[in-house]
Amino acid sequence: MALNPQITNLVVILFMMQASKKVPFDNPMVLNGVRAVYVLSNLIIVGVYLYVQNQINKKKDMTTLKYVEPAPMGSTEEPKLVTTTIHAYDLEQLRALFKSQLMGVGMMGVMHLYFKYTNPLLIQSIIPVKGAFEGNLVKIHVFGQPASGELKRPFKAAGGFMGAMQGGAGEIKDDKKSIEAAERAGRGGAKEE
Repeated sequence: MALNPQITNLVVILFMMQASKKVPFDNPMVLNGVRAVYVLSNLIIVGVYLYVQNQINKKKDMTTLKYVEPAPMGSTEEPKLVTTTIHAYDLEQLRALFKSQLMGVGMMGVMHLYFKYTNPLLIQSIIPVKGAFEGNLVKIHVFGQPASGELKRPFKAAGGFMGAMQGGAGEIKDDKKSIEAAERAGRGGAKEE
């Protein structure tokens, strides 16, 4: 049985926090080395994502995918029916991964360059790379795992704190009953191409 990625992230963070206390960041050579490792880890992630994008475009799976997207939390809108293709869905998910990575780099840049925090550089050199290799798209397009079970599209959102707060209401539904109810409600349904 594999460990939950959130638990392994916690273990890595705790270990790296202790290890970063022993690193002499006041030495410019060490600091520049840690910066280089951080940049290298982000280049690895970008390389993996570009490879995934290449694989998605090479496969160009035009199988139709229908699912019901939940209404935003706190809104009175009805859930929206989304009809797309697996190719478009994967590219949309990949775009979200790129955006998430850029946000992380931006936040790290502010923390390191503006607030002069150095310890998070070590942690952020490992956790995002680990997360990238644990991602659904990477498992499917790089490691060749079949898109079934937990890797079935549309991907289920990670549980986490916000999922518990919504009580499952923020869950993407792809069962026939939910799709038919959304079609009758008349929300969405425009095919994205």
